[in-house]
Amino acid sequence: MFTGIDEVDWASLRHAYGSAEDVPGWLRSLASADAAERQTALDGLYGAVHHEGNVYDSTLACVPFLGSLAAREAVPDRVCVVELLVSIGAESDDPRAREAVHAHAEVFVSLLADPDARVRRAAAGAVVRFLDSPGRVLDLLRQRIPAERDDRVLLALTQALGLCARLHPAHTAALDVLAGQSAPPHGPGLRLAALGQLALAAPDRLPSDLVPTAVRLLRDRSAHRCRHPERTGSDTLVRRIRRLRPSDEEGAQLLRTLHTALGDRADDRTALLTGQLTSPDPLDRCNAVWMAAALFRGWRTDCAGPVSLLGAQLGTDHERLRDAAVSVLAELFDLAAPAADDLHALVSARPDLWTHRWERGSPTLGGPLKALARAGDPRAVPVLAQVLAGAVVPVTLGYEIAHLGPAAAPLAPALRHRLGRIPLDSPAADTPAAPLLSALEAIGDREAAPEILRLLSGAPDGLGTRCAVAGRAIGTLDALGAAAQAAPVLRDLLHTRHAAAAAGALWSADGDASAVLPALLRELTQGEPDSRRLAVRQLGRLGPSARAALPELRRRAGSGHAGQRTSAACALWHIGRDPEPVLPVFRAAWSDSPRTRGPIARCLAAMGPAAAPLRDLVTAELAAPRRHMAREGGYGSHDIARDEALLSSCAEVLAGL
Repeated sequence: MFTGIDEVDWASLRHAYGSAEDVPGWLRSLASADAAERQTALDGLYGAVHHEGNVYDSTLACVPFLGSLAAREAVPDRVCVVELLVSIGAESDDPRAREAVHAHAEVFVSLLADPDARVRRAAAGAVVRFLDSPGRVLDLLRQRIPAERDDRVLLALTQALGLCARLHPAHTAALDVLAGQSAPPHGPGLRLAALGQLALAAPDRLPSDLVPTAVRLLRDRSAHRCRHPERTGSDTLVRRIRRLRPSDEEGAQLLRTLHTALGDRADDRTALLTGQLTSPDPLDRCNAVWMAAALFRGWRTDCAGPVSLLGAQLGTDHERLRDAAVSVLAELFDLAAPAADDLHALVSARPDLWTHRWERGSPTLGGPLKALARAGDPRAVPVLAQVLAGAVVPVTLGYEIAHLGPAAAPLAPALRHRLGRIPLDSPAADTPAAPLLSALEAIGDREAAPEILRLLSGAPDGLGTRCAVAGRAIGTLDALGAAAQAAPVLRDLLHTRHAAAAAGALWSADGDASAVLPALLRELTQGEPDSRRLAVRQLGRLGPSARAALPELRRRAGSGHAGQRTSAACALWHIGRDPEPVLPVFRAAWSDSPRTRGPIARCLAAMGPAAAPLRDLVTAELAAPRRHMAREGGYGSHDIARDEALLSSCAEVLAGL
């Protein structure tokens, strides 16, 4: 297995953390009888030699020895070695890596009949990826399928057929095999897998009744699946994360593949989700909850029906399912309204869920109450009042209260009281103050002005540790229309790092451009980056009174990143009312940086008929099936809300035209 390993100059090779002299030890440890030693070696190879999918010269040098290890039946955990080889050859962009692994294709062929089912599963996809002859690959898979007795390996062979069909579309025989597997007498799991692969490779060969068929197969499969009791124990973050994961990962993968293949066919996916969410099996419904989340995050679809079904999961006795549904509903904000009655029922029945304290960490607002507040449901207000009156109040509670807007007005006195108790000499005053300011601003509570002014008392010389909270406090005073009460303090702040915020608030208070324009022009060219960005926005608020800033704003609109150009162009419009220098900037940024579409659409709505040349962008956005911030591999917790706001602004633009 290790012939020639000592002849490699490992010290001269590199991996993610430097010299590769430790690599031969890891390779030898993969053959160890000690499981802990093997795991340590595997961690080292993934963490350094194939770090985050990268390929180094040491990675290439490892491949021959990994191939030898994979071929030896006596080597424990060979499946891990095969998976590492596949990752090196198929999941990196380095053609040298693929060539190196390709040299061991015959090893993968021999592993298709290996005694270890896990090895056979890993080998199925490897044969498709690294054996050059599509005809031979197909023959190998067709020969193996009738001989295979392990259901999981059969699923892997079906997935390999789908991969073969996608990599070699001219060889339609793979599609014929998949079509045969999607029909009786094959079992429901295998038929679901075949339908998913057909949907990815040849959607035209799917049955016309795809969704009803998939739902029926899912339920047939679930009826025969072994069920395992849910584990109980102390509540830790790790245990909670495990509970949120579907325990039927195989079933999740089958349906996830089908959802992925359906892509923009949102109506079909919604119908499929409806079938999943009404399954008698709670594990099927738990899987469906997470697939619903993926659909809502990435696609603009009528989600009222699925959201109502998510709400129906809140009354279940299955804690994993309930927690999953709550977690997804909390991401939906206003879109969670169809589940509001169920959320309110859960909040009313379970006061123990109002707050949650992890094994280690500060208390947080409980998921059901958070979701109800984010949905803007006023029934959350009395419960939030009790939480505010409690002995331990979540620090971030104000951010959730803010989603209720003026409906949370009964909470204003308690919020003001808490804001007034923040120690002014605390270096961390911003942490409790920011959520409270956010809530008071959303409520529109002008009576909070004295408590907010208290945060600025002694400014500028005495601001000290409260510097971090000053900008937030100024912005809240401005938004509440209470800046006039703070005018003396704000004038003093015109000579500090908070000049841009103070200038905007003073402008709101008295409309005297001569008092604030010099400070804004100074910050525009000389301030810190954050201050320059805020100065641009504040100059736009001044409108024609800020004409002196036009030359610098034109320069900024023509250079820098898309966000900077967009912000400057918005200010140019509000000041100069000339669409000619603005619209080209908007068109370019709209395509280059989807994150700018929200502010652009808001500015276009303000432009009225002058926005007509960009009607095509707005119309296309409203017709697009995918959310503008949808991306592979992740999402932001507020992306759905931002996208819904964009759609609202786009509709406003068209109405203005």
